[in-house]
Amino acid sequence: MTDSARLAMFDVVRANDPEDLNGHFRVRERAERSNRIYTYQLQDRALWRRRFEQPIFTIATRGTGSILASYAESSFATDVSVDGDDGSLYCFTTMLAGQITLTRGGAATTATTRSGLVWRPGPGGLLSISNDNARNNVFFKVADLEIALEHMLDEPLRQPLEFDTGLDWSMGLTASLKHQLDFVMLELQRKDGVPSSPVALASLTDSMISLVLHGARHNYSDRLACTGDAAIPAYVRRAEDFMRAHGAQPIRMAHVAEAAGCSLRTLATVFKHFRNKTPLAVLHAIRLDLVRGELTRNISDASITTIARRYGFTNTTRFSAAYGRRFGKTPSETVRNASARAKPEVG
Repeated sequence: MTDSARLAMFDVVRANDPEDLNGHFRVRERAERSNRIYTYQLQDRALWRRRFEQPIFTIATRGTGSILASYAESSFATDVSVDGDDGSLYCFTTMLAGQITLTRGGAATTATTRSGLVWRPGPGGLLSISNDNARNNVFFKVADLEIALEHMLDEPLRQPLEFDTGLDWSMGLTASLKHQLDFVMLELQRKDGVPSSPVALASLTDSMISLVLHGARHNYSDRLACTGDAAIPAYVRRAEDFMRAHGAQPIRMAHVAEAAGCSLRTLATVFKHFRNKTPLAVLHAIRLDLVRGELTRNISDASITTIARRYGFTNTTRFSAAYGRRFGKTPSETVRNASARAKPEVG
């Protein structure tokens, strides 16, 4: 079904002989420190005696950073079981052709080209794959998802993260998630794609994890939606709170990252994604806000220059220009307006 050249960057396993899929064909998961093994078995036992010139089953995997992905295609209906420990990954399955049904705990969920699956590979589940089937799987580490969720909620999780199994690709952010999962698979097919750049890969991973947590329904979705600024990671909120509290001090970005609880690289990535600015540009804007606050309150006789210097603005001309761009008026106008409001009415 797929062009072999598109899988050049993947580790590919193929089966030509139906006997290979009679319950003995086993694929070990390519995740780090995993002992999970997937066992494949053709549903139609009559096929075991036939021979085919072309592969009847293909699975291709590639891991990059903390993302693991696979492409799989099957000519005939197949059952897949998983042996080993409970999964440390969540798998997001998108169908390219045919359908697949996951049965676990007596409940069955079916994915088609219009719907997907999110599931945690491990014992106790059975995947039933249709004839003429092709599918993509993108895996994310459970630990990465739970850590990101804790930062979004700004508190520890009291229960493990659990996703609803079915995904409707036609709705809201879930549709956006589908587009991004497709994008990830396309990039993994390229030698010079995002995985070739550690910085770009880290940014993509953070973006994907955020979209997964907002686009796929789970047991924390309602709380996430009710959080006042839920879409903004706690990294950003903590960093901005620290900047406001220490705006008059000579802080460096390393101090901000430490207060936010992340690395300098992550700090830059989340600010670019969620604020479309560098952390330094945000600090500059916050310091302008702090200057305006002092000028507006008019609580001291300090000059505009003295207040500006308190927050690191030593060049009067550049300060006035930046202030005007942000607030649409000069610092002197802010002081005059504040003074006018402070005067008692005469009647």
